[in-house]
Amino acid sequence: MRRLMGYMRPYRGRVALSLVFLLAQSVFQVMGPLLTKTAIDKYLRPEGAPSFLDSMLPAGAWAGLSRIGLLYLAVLAGVFVTEFAQTYLMQYTGQLAMFDLRKQLMEHLQRLDLAFYDRNPVGRLVTRVTTDVDVLNDLFASGLVTILGDVLVLGFILAIMFRLSPLLACIMLGAMPLVILVTVIFRRSVTQSYRRIRVAIARINAYIQEHITGIVVLQLFNRERRSTAEFEVVNRQHMEAYKDAITAYGWFYPVIEFISMVALAGILTYGGFRVQSGGLTLGVVAAFLQYGLRFFRPIQDLSEKYNILQGAMASSERIFTLLDTKAGILPPSYPAPAATAIAPIEFDHVWFAYHGEDWVLQDVSFTIQPGETIAVVGHTGAGKTTLISLLLRFYDIQRGGIRIGGTDIRQMDPLGLRRQFGVVLQDPYLFTGTLAENIRLGTDSIQQEQVEAAAEQVNLLDFIRSLPEGFAQPIRERGSGLSTGQKQLISFARALAHDPRYLILDEATSSVDTETEMRVSDALNRMVEGRTSIVIAHRLSTIQRADRILVMHKARLRESGTHQQLLAQRGIYWKLYQLQYKDQELATAGSAKGSPRRGAGEDAANPE
Repeated sequence: MRRLMGYMRPYRGRVALSLVFLLAQSVFQVMGPLLTKTAIDKYLRPEGAPSFLDSMLPAGAWAGLSRIGLLYLAVLAGVFVTEFAQTYLMQYTGQLAMFDLRKQLMEHLQRLDLAFYDRNPVGRLVTRVTTDVDVLNDLFASGLVTILGDVLVLGFILAIMFRLSPLLACIMLGAMPLVILVTVIFRRSVTQSYRRIRVAIARINAYIQEHITGIVVLQLFNRERRSTAEFEVVNRQHMEAYKDAITAYGWFYPVIEFISMVALAGILTYGGFRVQSGGLTLGVVAAFLQYGLRFFRPIQDLSEKYNILQGAMASSERIFTLLDTKAGILPPSYPAPAATAIAPIEFDHVWFAYHGEDWVLQDVSFTIQPGETIAVVGHTGAGKTTLISLLLRFYDIQRGGIRIGGTDIRQMDPLGLRRQFGVVLQDPYLFTGTLAENIRLGTDSIQQEQVEAAAEQVNLLDFIRSLPEGFAQPIRERGSGLSTGQKQLISFARALAHDPRYLILDEATSSVDTETEMRVSDALNRMVEGRTSIVIAHRLSTIQRADRILVMHKARLRESGTHQQLLAQRGIYWKLYQLQYKDQELATAGSAKGSPRRGAGEDAANPE
């Protein structure tokens, strides 16, 4: 709670003003019964009148009742104004505090390394930023201050009741043990339900996010019914948890109402006898009946606010656990300055494993000279993409070192390190916005001329000019409506517009057709000029002109050389080449002769 209150500290002026209005509102709320007592005892039943029903109003009663009526109206207006001001100020302040908290969460999520997202589903993280923060907003806006308001009202009511009649006040308080017992039982029941509700909401969000993102696969494999059945199980858990909470609320309020009515009946009975005996005035009993109704209302509110408090504590625990999660990749206290020009990249006996000692890379060493184009090939799972993740320091290696210009990348600021690289991934990712914004990607220093030049260099300009709004064409979520090739070309333009020193292409042409691949290859020839380039590819046609080809196999660097040198070695690269090209050539020859043949895959597997 102390940590939560820290988010209100910048707005303590508004909170203080809200508390002033709250105090005034509490005073106004307890004045009504006192005015009722005054009206009855002074003007409706003066001393010596035989009966309230039989007597006529005494002289001057109309003027007195008029004044009390106007005063009562002023009290009601005061309640209205102070309640509005207090509610508005706290709601507004709560939104400001939650704005700050959501901003902090988003900034923190963007600083966490990829290993964190490997362990946590996106839906759960979305729940932290949305649902859990909304629960805290309820606490700030209507929980804490109204709890204080309820306590103030109870205090004022008790003080006035003991002042008017200690015995009637004791009758009222006699119901408190039962009220407290019922409230404790209710609180325990609802607390457990709310915990289950929060867990169920996180599961629902995670499930929906995953299945909507994968809607194409879901529909392709006709998995709609199975998905609906699975969601029904998750959804039912949420419903059952809510049913328990509804049941608790269903019996709590009637029980409290029943206890309060019994207490009021006791006041009416005892008070009636005292009025008949002349021990009390009728106005005191009437005031007690009104105070009795108002006395139990804050107790009911306190029980509900306690549940808000419990829910907020559970949500804040999850939020602060997320905020306290430390990023594994942190900049050093005194980061080394980045090189002023393109520098060599060196992998020096690098070992890396995502978990334990399940090594993805083992003793990998190579050097990339400035301006050199390096291709990395190998079977799936050989560690090709891992090399890039380590070079960009998305993960830290366990052994060895990675250096740029002789400086270990762990001594560099990760932001400064990644700023030197342009990356095009196998799965192009576009954000909601315009086409130009997706190329610029928030870098304000990139001018429109540079955006257009980058698009022209990757053979994208003709396509953009054919769009109704050109570079201002809106892009929907993940580039919906664009072909994979078009999205990939936009990714190429994005990388080129940032003018990086080092260019990384991770399976960048694997998802495009042959015609687009030719356009991309032509663009690549221009993109790699004057840059150090690393190309990861399964299609060997895209890497044959590389200055050097690195062959990864079972977590190790097995071969290195040019295309012709590696073919001459008749090793792993030669087998990959045979599998990818010779099979097609032999198939063409076999179909021409009309005779069966043995597959080249067999020959490649048994090169002897």
